Amino acid sequence: MSNQKSNSQSVVAFASANDMSLKIRQKSQLKGRQADEASLQEVRALLLLDSEVLKQRRDLLIEQLHKINDTFRGLHERHLVALAKLMNISMAEVYEVATFYHHFEVIREGEQAPQFTLRVCDGLSCEMAGAATLLNKLKASLGTSKVKVVSAPCVGRCEQAPVAVVHQHEIGHASVEKVLAAVQAEATQPVALDYIDLNAYVAEGGYALLQALNSGQQDAEAVMKAMEDSGLRGLGGAGFPAGRKWRIVSEQAAPRLMAVNIDEGEPGTFKDRTYLERDPHRFLEGMLVAAHVVGIDAIYIYLRDEYHACRQVLEAELQKLKTNSAIQLPMIELRRGAGAYICGEESAMIESIEGKRGEPRMRPPYIAQVGLFGRPTLEHNFETLYWVRDIVQKGPDWFSGFGRHGRKGLRSFSVSGRVKKPGVKLAPAGITMAELIEEYCGGMQDGHNFYAYLPGGASGGILPASLSDIPLDFDTLQAYGCFIGSAAVIVLGHQDSARNAALNMMNFFAHESCGQCTPCRVGTEKAVQLMQAAVWDNATLDDLNQVMTDASICGLGQAAPNPVRCVQKYFPQEVA
Repeated sequence: MSNQKSNSQSVVAFASANDMSLKIRQKSQLKGRQADEASLQEVRALLLLDSEVLKQRRDLLIEQLHKINDTFRGLHERHLVALAKLMNISMAEVYEVATFYHHFEVIREGEQAPQFTLRVCDGLSCEMAGAATLLNKLKASLGTSKVKVVSAPCVGRCEQAPVAVVHQHEIGHASVEKVLAAVQAEATQPVALDYIDLNAYVAEGGYALLQALNSGQQDAEAVMKAMEDSGLRGLGGAGFPAGRKWRIVSEQAAPRLMAVNIDEGEPGTFKDRTYLERDPHRFLEGMLVAAHVVGIDAIYIYLRDEYHACRQVLEAELQKLKTNSAIQLPMIELRRGAGAYICGEESAMIESIEGKRGEPRMRPPYIAQVGLFGRPTLEHNFETLYWVRDIVQKGPDWFSGFGRHGRKGLRSFSVSGRVKKPGVKLAPAGITMAELIEEYCGGMQDGHNFYAYLPGGASGGILPASLSDIPLDFDTLQAYGCFIGSAAVIVLGHQDSARNAALNMMNFFAHESCGQCTPCRVGTEKAVQLMQAAVWDNATLDDLNQVMTDASICGLGQAAPNPVRCVQKYFPQEVA
């Protein structure tokens, strides 16, 4: 029998009771077009919950949309009308959410859904590996079929560039031949992973820490103190001290919730996916330890939609954990993103978990005080929780004992681009770029001399090879107009262009802006236009950059100018 708290409790305590918009409507909100019986039957057969519970769970709208989208290879308008009817919400609410997320294919009347969609990543690492040529050849080869071929922003497999995704089937180091073979074989499902499952994890001492906490053999305050003493900072990019966050949320009024961010959409970042594919329970134990220490009543895991194989793993292992655990677990729900980089921002992620458009909130209040469903919320990145078990069991000095050049701790660098051995490199915090390339990446690829690097993904700026001796860590790069963020490192060779890299990133920001605020929505598109000129209008770009930095609501618009400013400062010869 499962030890998880009942879903009915989660509905009453965390959704309906804390958000007026989630309460049952007394009469239908539908106006205009009405649902036909055939569509109602088709959608009803797919719903995850019975109709009465569904009407209370407005927050599950995106989950229902995924179910329909997966089954019918798109969201036909008639199905959206039926879903609105069954959830007793307005068609406008359903439509505005369905059209916000890139992975939802809205099919209008008279249109035909594709058999499946083929996405070719156009992120910087894939672009350098020939993604544009691959995309054009695939469009020419598949242009008359039922396959929809599109370019897509970074899919989180930069070490395997170029990457294509056939529906949910990931193809690393993609070639035309490999992709056409997958299409011909109708290979559209994710590749099964070889990972440490629950039994193997427990056999190696897994969940001993959680059991000790539950039995009282391990003191919760001592665990929190270990986290504070370790110096571990949030590894999603913001770098807020993890132990301090635990204490702040634990001091808030109950019920308290947790939102786990596995929506690593920053171009160049794939560390969370790599760890999750290999050792999911190390993360899950860290998550449950945090929940026990902080006093969390319900946990919502937000997983990037591109990580289809990881979703299968988490669904299977969470079910095993809920069924076999001797410890009463908090309610745990796995939520699926839908292709929106902005949902990596913590408040936008919370909006998405609540079943809404992923638009960042104005702050204050901060989500530690007023977060998910209006409750105090502990928000954490996947990797931050991944290290909890080791830090507590080995002691805070174990973690802080690593480091170089005066820095402390470990960092997981997602390295891609012109190196011989790309991948996730677990290295001491403070290692320099030159050291990282030579000691962990096997040096530069043959025929490529080190020219430049992005130390923190799309928004972290671009630095020349002459500045490869800067310690890579939090707070060490700001003086150079950069930051480390999630430690997504993309390496450029002498045949590459920093200018082109900056343009690739600005195109990404323009594509991924949620559109809520004008400085970001208009500014990123205008910047793309200006950056395509043979000679940059630096004065106009400077004005535009300042407006985006000062007036954008969230970090996307605020950090979008960083690559532009770095090119102007360190690579002026490329834009003159």
